[in-house]
Amino acid sequence: MCLARNMAAKYEANRAICKYVHSTSAGHEAIQVAAGLQMLPSDYVSPYYRDDCMMLAMGFTPYTLMLQLLAKGEDVFSGGRSYYCHPCSRDADKPVIPHQSSATGMQVIPATGMAQGLQYLENAGLADDALRPVVLCSLGDGSVTEGEVSEALQFAVLKKLPIIYLVQDNDWGISVSAAEARAMDAYEYAAGFKGLERIRVDGSDFEAAWHAMGSAIRYVRAERAPILVHATVPLLGHHTSGVRKEWYRTEEDLQKHAARDPLVLLKNRLHGDVNKIEEEAAAEIDLAFEMACVSPDPEPATVKDHVFAPTPVKAETGTRVPENGAKVVMVDAALHAIEEIMQQYPESILFGQDVGRRLGGVFREAATLAEKFGDHRVYNTAIQEAYIIGSTAGLSAVGVKPIVEVQFGDYIYPGFNQLVSEISKSCYLSAGKFPVQTLIRVPVGAYGGGGPYHSGCVETTLLSIKGIKIAYPSNAADLKGLMKAAFLDPNPVVMLEHKGLYWSKVPGTLEAMTIEPAADYILPFGKGRIIQEAAEGMCIITYGMGVYWAKAAAANFPGRVEIVDLRSLYPLDEALVFDTVRKHGKCLVLTEEQLNNSFAQSLAARISEACFRFLDAPVQTMGAMDLPAVPLNTALEKEMLPNAEKVTEKIRKLLAY
Repeated sequence: MCLARNMAAKYEANRAICKYVHSTSAGHEAIQVAAGLQMLPSDYVSPYYRDDCMMLAMGFTPYTLMLQLLAKGEDVFSGGRSYYCHPCSRDADKPVIPHQSSATGMQVIPATGMAQGLQYLENAGLADDALRPVVLCSLGDGSVTEGEVSEALQFAVLKKLPIIYLVQDNDWGISVSAAEARAMDAYEYAAGFKGLERIRVDGSDFEAAWHAMGSAIRYVRAERAPILVHATVPLLGHHTSGVRKEWYRTEEDLQKHAARDPLVLLKNRLHGDVNKIEEEAAAEIDLAFEMACVSPDPEPATVKDHVFAPTPVKAETGTRVPENGAKVVMVDAALHAIEEIMQQYPESILFGQDVGRRLGGVFREAATLAEKFGDHRVYNTAIQEAYIIGSTAGLSAVGVKPIVEVQFGDYIYPGFNQLVSEISKSCYLSAGKFPVQTLIRVPVGAYGGGGPYHSGCVETTLLSIKGIKIAYPSNAADLKGLMKAAFLDPNPVVMLEHKGLYWSKVPGTLEAMTIEPAADYILPFGKGRIIQEAAEGMCIITYGMGVYWAKAAAANFPGRVEIVDLRSLYPLDEALVFDTVRKHGKCLVLTEEQLNNSFAQSLAARISEACFRFLDAPVQTMGAMDLPAVPLNTALEKEMLPNAEKVTEKIRKLLAY
């Protein structure tokens, strides 16, 4: 506690040096020490940005924390990329700390995912039963009002997960008081979640905090069930170094909090030379700060490191077209791929809305899997897209390999916060320690009157997120091969699957059915394919349903239209695209998405820049009308979308240019 308080004082006295935004634990030290000292190396911890005292209690040195404070190259957590007290660690002698974002509630879903993963590994016989690890998720009371916290608590009590939610309540959320922000505190809120045990404790009283945390940890370790600890604490420091307490707090409020200073309260109960402890702590902080200040900054050349972890899939392998193979529709190719994965990898699980035993997916894309692998590996979830997506960060951190499904592309948006804030940044901000291995299946696309909330394409929005990979196959063989590559990839992958191609029910899409590849077939990301060659004329760059519009239209111009199926959108096979455009000099980029500001337009601009000297005509683009949604009426839907007739006219004009 003395170390943490001296750190806070040192930072405040050196604001010009400590220029990056930071928060400290001043006032929270007692509950943090009580928690940190009782965690084991087999446990998992998700701290929040004020938990530097907890970090010290778990064995991290002041010098280590200061390297992150000053964004130094030797910062072991992030290599100078993330804020103070945004740790991630795999140190063998300390609890595992996966990456988490700035922890204003978003971390609760990944932390709960860790507990979900621990439970699965135990139930599947894949864990050491003697260890009985627990998860500690730390958060401020101001973040409890986040909707994602509710999703996590609901799942934790539903599944009876081994997790402790430690809520540190200092009555403030920056300048928003508790009275302004909430109708109840976290302890009262927890009563609404049946099965969630709860403890209220004075977090400024070290002895009370020690016993409360010990009781909570013993309960979860023994009962394998969740508990919430609500610890009231004073806020003695600033919200952050950039938001000063004197700007919005009254002198009366400051004095009220100061009267509960946990350091003073503990000091008054101790016997012996307490002053010596304080002097030694101050000296240690002085030395650590001097050393941290002279530590070198990161090398600028490292800025691109760790966007992705290396994937083992480097080349196309296995048998794409087995002898005597049978044709299969796309939905069954995906189903068989997942079945083969689950047979080979016991750490794999599948969950999402309606994928469980009774239905097996609204498109039957998970049919029979629960029957074959059990309800502990294949199961339904509630309507919780944020949890479905975000929990995979925690599952991955404990060694589970999740496959999840968002039922329709139009419904992915509640999960975007987790995809952006937690999953996509994890590998980069942890300096490669915590890539998130997750495969997120998303049915997309319009056909047959699906209407405004079951027809959307979302690739452009997804492609704006850096740190994820995206596939969009157009046929069964590609889907199966890419599904295998996606699962083996240690990075997050979104698999976009066009509903209209699942069963080849849309006229002109029978070629989406292919001979099913063998179980060993793997197709790497970033490899497009020329599906129709031409000696001269023009080329169409497309993917998904666009492949079939392009092929039908090209049939009107024999030998004059070359078609490239991108297959994956990130990474993108730029070499194939650019070589094909340079060969023909005329290019159409075709998409199903609304065209304006789309991936297709972005790709067209890149083609123009890279291939300008080879172009015989401006690069053309074609997509859906720029409407807010796909209308329900099939005549209106047809009017909005591209089709073979519209593409034919575009080809005719481009060839004649």
